Amino acid sequence: MTSETTDTRADADFRPHRVVVLALDGLLPFELGIPHRIFGRPKDARGRHLYEVVTCSVRPPGPVLTDADFAVMVENGPEALATADTVIVPASYELGPVYEQGLLTDELAAALALVRPGTRLASICTGVYVLAAAGYLDGRPATTHWADAERLQRLFPRVRVDADVLFVDDGDVLTSAGVAAGVDLCLHMVRRDHGTAVANEVARRTVVPPHRDGGQAQYIQRPVPDPQQATTTGARAWALGRLHEPIQLRDMAAQEAMSVRTFTRRFREEVGVSPGQWLTQQRVERARHLLESTDLSVDQVAQNAGFGTAQSMRQHLQAALGVTPTSYRRTFRSGATAVQWP
Repeated sequence: MTSETTDTRADADFRPHRVVVLALDGLLPFELGIPHRIFGRPKDARGRHLYEVVTCSVRPPGPVLTDADFAVMVENGPEALATADTVIVPASYELGPVYEQGLLTDELAAALALVRPGTRLASICTGVYVLAAAGYLDGRPATTHWADAERLQRLFPRVRVDADVLFVDDGDVLTSAGVAAGVDLCLHMVRRDHGTAVANEVARRTVVPPHRDGGQAQYIQRPVPDPQQATTTGARAWALGRLHEPIQLRDMAAQEAMSVRTFTRRFREEVGVSPGQWLTQQRVERARHLLESTDLSVDQVAQNAGFGTAQSMRQHLQAALGVTPTSYRRTFRSGATAVQWP
C-alpha cells in the first residue's frame, strides 16, 4: 500500500468535530462570536480544520434578535442540533420563562430534544439557565456570572452552583462564568481535545492568555484598595521561576514582605484561589507542557514540575484532568496534532 493510498484513506475517515452554537433571541453578539473565533481556525498538520462550527436557531432559518441594534441572520434551524458533537448555548437577555421560572418554552424544548445522547453540552454565562431548565445540570456542578449565581441556585436548587470559578468541566457538560470566561471555557475544550500546544497557539492568535489564574472572586466589586498596598504579583513571578523547587507559603509571603496571614488573604483577593491551589494549577500546566513537548521520563517531568515524585504528579493530573501522565502523553504527544493558520 502506498503512502498516497494511506493518506487518501485517512482523509476519507477524517471528520472535524462539529460544534453547533444555539443562537437565542436577545443573544450577546460578543459571546456568540467566541466559539467561532476559538474553534473556527485551528487545523491539523495536514491543513484540515479540527472543528466545524455551525450556528442554529430554534426556528427555521432567519433573523435572530440580539441585545444590540442589529439582528443576526442564522442559516440553520434546530435540526442542526441533531448533527452536533458539541452544543454551545451562549448568553441571552431574553430567556423569558427559562430565566424567570426555570421552564423551557415549547420551541426550545423541541429543539433540545433533537440533541443526540452523548453530545457534549456547554454554556456561556446565562446560557446555563437553558441547560439547567432542561435538566442537564441536576445534581451536577455548574457556574455562571458571579452576579447571577445566587439567583441560579434559588431557581435550580438541584444544581451545585460554584460562583468562584471561571468555568466548570463536568465531563460531558461544561459551564462558564460571564462574558470573557467563555473564551477560557472554549480554550479549555480545545486543550482537552487536542492538547496544550494547540490551545496555546489559538490563544496566541486570539491575543488572550492561554490560561487565566484564579476564578471569578477577583472580579467581584470590592472597595478600591489603597494604592500604597503591596500586591502578590512579584511573589507569583518568583514562584513561576522555580516551580521545580519546594515552595513554602512563608517563602512566597517573604517576597512581598508580608505576614503569611496577610499574604494569603491578599493572594485570594487578587487571584481568586489560595496560594496552594494556584501553585498546583501552575505545576499541572508545566507538567502538561513537558509531557507534550519533551522526551523527559515521567519521573523527570514530576521533578521539573515540582511534584517531587511520579506518584504525586499522577495523583494531581488524575484529579485535574482525569488521566494518568502516560495516557496524557500518548494522546497529546507533540506532532500527533499540529495547528496551522491561514
